[in-house]
Amino acid sequence: MADTAFRGVVTFLDKLGVYDIVLPFLLVFTIVFAILEKTRVLGIEKMDNKEFTKKNLNAMLAFVIAFLVIASTTLVRIINEVMANVVLLIVLVISFLMLVGIFLGTSETTLEKYPGWMKFFMVILFIAIVAILLQAMGWLEAIINVLVLSQTSDWAATLVLLIIVIAVMIYVTRDNASEGHGSKEKHEKH
Repeated sequence: MADTAFRGVVTFLDKLGVYDIVLPFLLVFTIVFAILEKTRVLGIEKMDNKEFTKKNLNAMLAFVIAFLVIASTTLVRIINEVMANVVLLIVLVISFLMLVGIFLGTSETTLEKYPGWMKFFMVILFIAIVAILLQAMGWLEAIINVLVLSQTSDWAATLVLLIIVIAVMIYVTRDNASEGHGSKEKHEKH
């Protein structure tokens, strides 16, 4: 019963235009006003040896720009889609950081001081979060079908070759960097 009441509120707010008009307007107004205040593009006023931004001009310009944005349904659609994706990305990053925090604990040490198995497990966690995202978007099954059930194996061979080349490049550059540091330390000791 409470579920339908809350869905009714969301539907009512949608009918009022909160999601298509009010929230995009407030978002654009706030961002533009903050940028104008920070950059002081429209100038400053001096009163009693203190500098103040021209808030009235900044607010009016931000107001006009926000109204022009919400007049375009294309821009509002793009803003809504981008903000939803940004929030999704923030949730994914926070989820990954929480999972990594389980293993790292509260210590202030850097990632290099942890054993290789822990770093490997963090990579597995990252892959799992990406898989969860793909599953939620309905793409995981399609990707698996393309990877596993594909009639041709040319793309798979190309992918394996690219992975091998990248792994070799990482291995070679890592060894050179560590040898460079080791030889530098040896020269400093002599």
